[in-house]
Amino acid sequence: MPNRIGFDNEKYLAEQSAEIIQRIEQFGDKLFLEFGGKLLFDFHAARVLPGYDPNVKMRLLQKLKDKVDIILCIFAGDIEHKKMRADFGISYDADALKLIDNLREWGLDVCAVVITRFEEQPSAVQFKNKLERRGIPVYTHRFTRGYPASVELIVSEDGYGANSYIATTKPIVVVTGPGPGSGKLATALSQLYHERKRGVRAGYAKFETFPIWNLPLKHPVNVAYESATADLHDVNVIDAHHLEAYNIKTVNYNRDVEAFPLLRRIIEKITGEPCPYKSPTDMGVNRAGFGITDDQAVRDAAVQEIIRRYFRYACEYAMGLIDKETVERAQLIMEEIGAKPEDRPVVLPARQAAEEARLRGKGNEGIFCGAALALSDGTVITGKNSPTMHAAACLIINTAKHLAGIPAKIDLLPKTIIESLNHFKRDVLMGNRLSLDLEEALIALSISGATNPAAQSAMEKLKEIRGCDVHITHIPTPGDEAGLRKLGLNLTCDPDFSTRSLFIN
Repeated sequence: MPNRIGFDNEKYLAEQSAEIIQRIEQFGDKLFLEFGGKLLFDFHAARVLPGYDPNVKMRLLQKLKDKVDIILCIFAGDIEHKKMRADFGISYDADALKLIDNLREWGLDVCAVVITRFEEQPSAVQFKNKLERRGIPVYTHRFTRGYPASVELIVSEDGYGANSYIATTKPIVVVTGPGPGSGKLATALSQLYHERKRGVRAGYAKFETFPIWNLPLKHPVNVAYESATADLHDVNVIDAHHLEAYNIKTVNYNRDVEAFPLLRRIIEKITGEPCPYKSPTDMGVNRAGFGITDDQAVRDAAVQEIIRRYFRYACEYAMGLIDKETVERAQLIMEEIGAKPEDRPVVLPARQAAEEARLRGKGNEGIFCGAALALSDGTVITGKNSPTMHAAACLIINTAKHLAGIPAKIDLLPKTIIESLNHFKRDVLMGNRLSLDLEEALIALSISGATNPAAQSAMEKLKEIRGCDVHITHIPTPGDEAGLRKLGLNLTCDPDFSTRSLFIN
């Protein structure tokens, strides 16, 4: 099915900017704006809201950059346990460094990094040293004393007051982090406490994208958020506080709804004034729903994301990274909306390609793998593994040929290049896996392009596949996964391994 645009970035930017400006005016001097979700490269939003710019939040901040300071939070436990950001295949501490670099490219800078719930974890200390030696201010916050039982202790010199004050000069202070649980809320409230002690009329709000409060509870876009946070056990609920205050049904997620009474008491204790919010929906700055232009397009995209999340959790379980309960929850969410894994258009063609590889290699030992890619016009291309190439590599070469109008029988990778790479891998690097993974095949294609116009034409066409869906019948090797990620493809895979070997490098 061809892709349809379902989201208007310009309308969203206008709505969200106006809402933020209104919040600043509401408090007077300063607004601490906690950013939920990803500040940059929000690929989940781009997948469920087709047309959404993954960096639209940065476009908004760039418009307001003369009014914005940025504080970056990261949980010490995530550094210690090497929590990963799947979109990039990097750990949260590496993602924090990447975020600082990316912000600078957008003309913005981080005024401070806060390591939250710091308990002298060795990896967190090393991360702190690395940043400080590059001239970046780093603060450490310990677990807030009294939380959540004693508001009197939380809002005191022994609670928020025990955290170092971070000096900021702009009216908007964005508090962000690489992922959920980074300590953004505690950092924002700690700063609010210090500013109010200094006589600054500061306030707090939360920049949200999901769940979208003015969509139905069971709208696929909101259900996709539940699937994306299945490992956190988040559940979308009707905001009971908002319903009681305004008799209007809105959607929020359970943790914010459950924490709101405590948060309201903390804000009132800090400010000495009635809380300006009657519900967590009030507290959020979220105009994403007003940017949707084609409801059916976003519904269809969200269903695909729910299936994608199920595959991802199934693979993470196979690799020993998560518990079975998370996979079962993701499967239940998928089944509740009436979807199944095979509803992803690339799944069955990939499995058929693997079956064709098995029939072709009947009698040979080995594992047979297939891969499929859906182009934006709905055309599905397949590839299968062979003695010379991984299934992912074959898939991308076949796709490049199709887009460039090159007949399938023409070889873009000369035998001499493949033989040279095999010699290098076997005799120089002492390896025993000679077939080319995707990264190696892309390098070979670029070398071939120097003397072969057809290869050069095919290579240029790879720019057109960014954002396309891919399915592979096995968990990709590191070289395949890195290549697919760099090409910007939305990958799913069956929870099977491409080799019986336990170690793959």
